[in-house]
Amino acid sequence: MNGRGIGMMNLLQAQQVAQLQSPDKSIALNVFLSASGEIQYRIQKSGINVIQPSALGVMMKGHDFTQGMKLVMTSKPERITDSYQTKNAKKSSILYQANQLVISFANPEKEKMDIIFRLSDDGVAFRYRFPWIKNNETIVKEQSSFTFDRKTRAWLQPMSEAKTGFEHCHPSYEEHYLQDISVGTVSPLKSGWVYPALFKTDQTWVLITEAALDGTYCGTRLINDSASSVYSIGFADPREVFTGGGYLPQSNKPWLTPWRIIAIGSLKTIAESTLGTDLAPAAVLKDTSFVKPGRASWSWINSKDDNITFEEQKKYIDYAYNMHWQYCLVDADWDTKIGYDKIAELSSYAKPKNVGLILWYNSAGDWNTIRYHPKDILLTKEGREKEFSRLQAMGIKGVKIDFFGGDGQSMIQYYIDILNDAAKYKLLVNFHGATLPRGWQRTYPHLMTAEAIYGMEMVTFDQKAADKQANHCAMLPFTRNTFDPMDFTPMNLTGLTSSNCTRKTTPAFELALSVLFLSGIQHYAQSPEGMVHVPDDVKEFLRKLPDNWDNVKFLEGYPGKYAVIARRSGDRWYIAGINGENSEKKINLDISSFKKRKATLFTDGTNSELFSKTTRNTTGQNKFDLTLNANGGFVMVLE
Repeated sequence: MNGRGIGMMNLLQAQQVAQLQSPDKSIALNVFLSASGEIQYRIQKSGINVIQPSALGVMMKGHDFTQGMKLVMTSKPERITDSYQTKNAKKSSILYQANQLVISFANPEKEKMDIIFRLSDDGVAFRYRFPWIKNNETIVKEQSSFTFDRKTRAWLQPMSEAKTGFEHCHPSYEEHYLQDISVGTVSPLKSGWVYPALFKTDQTWVLITEAALDGTYCGTRLINDSASSVYSIGFADPREVFTGGGYLPQSNKPWLTPWRIIAIGSLKTIAESTLGTDLAPAAVLKDTSFVKPGRASWSWINSKDDNITFEEQKKYIDYAYNMHWQYCLVDADWDTKIGYDKIAELSSYAKPKNVGLILWYNSAGDWNTIRYHPKDILLTKEGREKEFSRLQAMGIKGVKIDFFGGDGQSMIQYYIDILNDAAKYKLLVNFHGATLPRGWQRTYPHLMTAEAIYGMEMVTFDQKAADKQANHCAMLPFTRNTFDPMDFTPMNLTGLTSSNCTRKTTPAFELALSVLFLSGIQHYAQSPEGMVHVPDDVKEFLRKLPDNWDNVKFLEGYPGKYAVIARRSGDRWYIAGINGENSEKKINLDISSFKKRKATLFTDGTNSELFSKTTRNTTGQNKFDLTLNANGGFVMVLE
């Protein structure tokens, strides 16, 4: 039976086999087994259905775990508590608490499938376990589905089709979001929808993603048809593979599949949730002393390919030094336009300035036709170790690896192989033209960021992207950047250089992105030539901006329309707000809960001034009436 059929099944025909509540009892899970042995689940929030009865189970080659299933055992509920530290998320110290239930089923061959459920106050997660596997097994379909009420609305990014786009490099999670659409809407690119996927059912928000993706599984997506409100797990396209590798999940050992995560609650719940890292495996690194978040200068976003030269990169090192930024990214073709010897010289030049270099690489292989280089040298373990060892000896701090183009099982393994080898040589990693990290930054703390977004570089190429930038950015705190670091390469304060496109956002909007967007290393799009025109107090703000955050508070917002979020570092709170719409927006900001005496506010300037700055004693004056310009923004520092 398909997901829609199970969702329509009369629950009176199915037997409830288990139930579980979140610690605060606001979220309830019910699991059912039909007379024909099909497993389904339902999720309620405050007694109201959020996920309607939906299918569970998987189909392996030669083994069916979708029908004819029989209940073997239901465990007693168990409280799971996990605390961890991170330098690359919305909070530095995180406590995860959930109630766990394990239900064991057997198929007609008497082979066992466990389903592990976890309910926390902010959502639900589940995964499958196959303890009996000893020989190679392949999953050909995952039955897991999410059935919504027909009135539910959705905010979704289409998955691009494999082998399309620039030099056949897709998919790379670089599309605009369809916003406030009806459930059941068919993806215009016919390849489903990417994670995280946002839904609003009645007054409850739901965000779906996955975590604990290892090299045994493919990256998945959501697929649906126009005839129903059911979204099911979809696998990668067969073409999305490392050369000679497979695209379907496979394992020859006892197997745990990735977690399916459903964050549930208000927009505040979604924006503050850490479920995407809570469900990721703990860090594998013993030594994380080299993992240092920071900010970076980057020439390519402004001066493009022709200026990957020794002198241009030296200028950007000086720029990073002047701005107290820790990194400088040297982009494509550096190996011939500058050369290894001169890169080593640049690295030595940057070292006393406390600026570390990050070098660009083509992930290579025959999966696309991109000619940028260095290319072909990371495809094997031997090649990676040789290159990474050389970089370590040169004092290079990290690598940016581009153009992967795939979510197949073998390509996911390639990502993980790169991460493991980079860790050995203490190199930080940025994946570009890449898949969603899915919590990898917790397991591999040296994964500082990943693109997987229609970012600022697209604004430099396409006026239509520039026209949509404000709306697009106002989507991201509720979707792409909710759990995972995002290399949007934000913040162009003075206008784009080497581009025929006109920026439509205001300077204060761009400044707000430096706080609003999360990335372990934030690569800024501002050129040094433009920074000369930025007021000294704004430059000083950027010099002192924290490299990572201790806490987060969602203040207000709506996907695509606006977002106001506060982040804490030490004793200071930074509040960033952006207006994603092309009309003025009035905000009444109440900061009384922060209990701070001084507020410094940066907004858009008037006439020829880029910014307006005001400082105020907040004792007895804790409310600000702000008017955000069309596509405008603000930043406030509380101390």
